[in-house]
Amino acid sequence: MRCVPPQNKPLPVEINTCRQFLVATMAAMTNVRAILALGRIAHESTLPALGLRRAAHPFGHGAVHEIGGGRRLYDSYHCSRYNTNTGVLTPDMFRSVFAKIRAGLG
Repeated sequence: MRCVPPQNKPLPVEINTCRQFLVATMAAMTNVRAILALGRIAHESTLPALGLRRAAHPFGHGAVHEIGGGRRLYDSYHCSRYNTNTGVLTPDMFRSVFAKIRAGLG
């Protein structure tokens, strides 16, 4: 059995409900230096959870955003079956994002 939202996109109410948990989780993680957003929805939910404007930090696979406090937000296309089966996200593309994170952490 496979359970995904219609068109693989959660409803805005679902995203907003989850964001409350994201805000609380990030507030509890005081030593975080890197955040990986898997997909545009994660990216666009993380920014307001951090009090940041989406327009100032556009999503892009492989993009790195300075988000204050010595932290960075790293973007990747979501590793869904659709993205990997269609070649939107390849294993090399995914590995390169983790290489950026590793390099950024020193």
